[in-house]
Amino acid sequence: MLPTKLNLILSLFFLSFISSPIQGCYLTVPESGFSDRGEKGLIKVSIMYPYEEGKHFDMEYYKSKHMPMVANLLGSNLVKYTIEKGVASGIPNTQMPYMAIGSFYVKSLAEYQAAIAPNRDAIRADFVNYTDINPIILVSEVIR
Repeated sequence: MLPTKLNLILSLFFLSFISSPIQGCYLTVPESGFSDRGEKGLIKVSIMYPYEEGKHFDMEYYKSKHMPMVANLLGSNLVKYTIEKGVASGIPNTQMPYMAIGSFYVKSLAEYQAAIAPNRDAIRADFVNYTDINPIILVSEVIR
């Protein structure tokens, strides 16, 4: 049996969800309270792997070998990188658009390009170890 105070807290927490007109949990952050965690102004390089029937993507290799290899080439210009695994489309009963998306957040596009250019062939040669999909690359500036 849970202690009385903990039981009361859990009960109130549960009741706050079932009494809400919208099912589920979400967090609303006011515009003035938004924190960009220092990402605003960074360059984001997104490498997107479109879903194609019959194509493969080895997420374990991508996560443990390919992305760390490329991240290492970027040196101190790299702020962080992320890896996303596609699970569904935003429209029910339609195929997901991407199998995976890898993103690098860097301080300088010029430094990113200078690091990647001499290593482009080695990076592309590693594709066969995890996928047979031709990626789409989007370079953008983080606004918020």
